[in-house]
Order: sequence, then C-alpha cells, then structure tokens
Amino acid sequence: MGRFRDALAGPGLSAVAEVKRRSPSAGDLRPDADPAKLAAQFSSAGASAVSVLVDERFGGSLDDLRAARAATTVPLLAKGFFREELQILQARVAGADAVLLLLRDLDDTRARAMLSYARELGLDSLVETHDADELHRAVALEAGVIGVNARDLSTFEVDRRAQLDLVGRMGRHEAVVVAESGIHTRAQGAEAELAGANAILVGSALMRAEDPAAKLAELLSRPLVKVCGLTRQQDVDVAVEAGADMLGFILAEASPRRAPDVLDVPDDRLSVAVFVGEVKDTKADLAQLYEREEGRVRGREAVLLRDGEPVVTVIDLPWDEQDPLHLQRAVATEGRVMLAGRLGPDNVREAIRAARPWAVDAASRLETEPGIKDHEKVRAFVAAAR
Repeated sequence: MGRFRDALAGPGLSAVAEVKRRSPSAGDLRPDADPAKLAAQFSSAGASAVSVLVDERFGGSLDDLRAARAATTVPLLAKGFFREELQILQARVAGADAVLLLLRDLDDTRARAMLSYARELGLDSLVETHDADELHRAVALEAGVIGVNARDLSTFEVDRRAQLDLVGRMGRHEAVVVAESGIHTRAQGAEAELAGANAILVGSALMRAEDPAAKLAELLSRPLVKVCGLTRQQDVDVAVEAGADMLGFILAEASPRRAPDVLDVPDDRLSVAVFVGEVKDTKADLAQLYEREEGRVRGREAVLLRDGEPVVTVIDLPWDEQDPLHLQRAVATEGRVMLAGRLGPDNVREAIRAARPWAVDAASRLETEPGIKDHEKVRAFVAAAR
C-alpha cells in the first residue's frame, strides 16, 4: 500500500479535502484559493489527504500541486483528466502521492496500463466510478482505492442514493472506498460511513465555506447528535435548525412518545425510525431496534440498522431504571457507539468526555411532556453535545 491508501485505511471516517478554484458545474468557487495555505490548514483540521486540481478547467495547475507539497506532509492526490503516462510522471515530479483515474475516460486496457505505471512510480491511484458497470470494472482491475462519485460528470446531476447503494456493495472487497461529491453536512458524511465508505472527498462545500478548515473539522467531528421522541413537525424543524444530525421517531405501540409516522426530515440530515422487537418498512434512513422485554415498553439492548445490517451499538439505560456502570459499558463496547439514557443539556458534555461515543441520543429530558419538546432544551442539548 502507498501513503495515500494507508492514510485513508485507518479507523473511523477519513477525509480527502480538495483545493479547487472553480467547477464546470458551479462556476467560480474560490478564485483566489491559495493551495499552500489551504493544504496546511486542511492538514491541521484533520484531513487524511489533500486533493489538488491540476486541470486548467478547474483553475488549477501543477504549480498548485508543488505549492501544496511544500506546505504539508500529508499525502496529495493530483486530480485531473489523466489519459497518458507522461501526465502521471509530471504529477509525481510535482509532488503527488496519488493520481485520479476516471473510468469514464479510460477503457480497461488503458486503465490497466495507467495503474501499472503509477505503481512503478510508487503512486496510488484513485479509480473513480459513478455507476454499477464502472464499479465492476474497478474491482476487476484490482484497484486499491475506488472512488464512487455521486455526481454524473456528463450531466452534473448528484444522486447520493445511487452512490450509497454502490458503496454498500463494496463490503466484501478489500479496496479502500471513497465517497465523492454531494457531502455538505456531518450527517451526509456519516451516512457514507455507515454505508461502508472509508473516506469522503469534499471540495465544493469547503471552497464555499467562509472558513474551509473549520468546515472540514465540523464534517469530521463526533459525536453526532440525535434528538429522539419527536412527534410534531415543529419540533423536528427546531431540532434541525439547532444543528441535530439525526431525528428519531418512536413507532413502538406502547411508547408514550409514539410518533404518528416518520415526519419530514431534510435531505442533509438522517431520519431514524425506532422499533421494539421487529423492524417495519418506513421512509426512514436508519432503524433503531430494541429487544422486547416482558412488562416494559422496551428492553435495554438496541442496535442502529442500515438496510437491515447493524452499524452502531446503542448503549442505553433499562426502562425507568438507572445503572451505575452505564458509561463504563459504553467505553468497553467495540465499534461505533450511540450513547443514550436520560441525557440532557446538563450532563451530555461529561458523558461525552467519559465515553467518547460516535453519537449521543436524547429524548425524555428535552420535553415539557412526553412527545412534546421544549425548544430551548433542544437547542441547549445540541449546542452542548457539538
């Protein structure tokens, strides 16, 4: 494995932060972008690698790559429309650790030759796909890093649902998977992570931000924040405005917080349908499933499911009971953990410091009565958790 692939293959969600001045689909993004300054800032903000556009159609050049190389030690991806070995060599000399290869522009013979030459030079290749046929080709080419672009480069339309479906197919393969395009919020990055992406590549969202490095740090920050037990659209809207990443709707019959349905949630957030015993079909992005327990609304143990597969362990309290070892259980649990159980604005920071969860979940302590949210408590909880 090369430096680029190694950097993206670590635990958790990695990010490739992109430097680009303009886009054919969006026009000027940041015409005065300084690649050296941005590369250094992205590295400090948590980027595992930096992508630098070297094509003039994006306002880029190899000089930008050289400037970024002088400013940071993180792996650099040279991003352009590479069709010839000479272009790869030029990128290597300018400081690249990896090059982009677009299967849209390369047949298998040319792609294989480009991959082989990049390896000879000690470079990784990000082999970009955007549909099932190209993904199959990338796997057959034994690409070590495969990008799945939500944007169709012919129409410029973004289809994140199709992207996530393709990412989800890669679970049985060893390639590092990068979700590209269409990521503007923490929830969207987390959605790619839960689908199986090792990393996200973010460009336009960073270039449009007032502070690109702060935006990157925000996208990578954890824990995510879930407000649950929502029964009214006005409460959903307040939680979204406050910055909640996940909105939870309890659909268990016996719950005092039972929602009429999964209410409307913006596309840049995640909806979660909460069940006891068995999952039913809904429009929610994720399902949260608790065990049944005789005489109680729910059991204690729960998991977060994506397309029926467990992706997060929910560490909760027993129904209407305390547990002095609650936080210790969270610390001892491997993998992603969502911490729940009577969290509120006054105790969530301490719980986060103690357990370092992937997400935190609150319901009852944000209410005026079951299912009716206190908007100030919702705002205070999200602010404290983020």
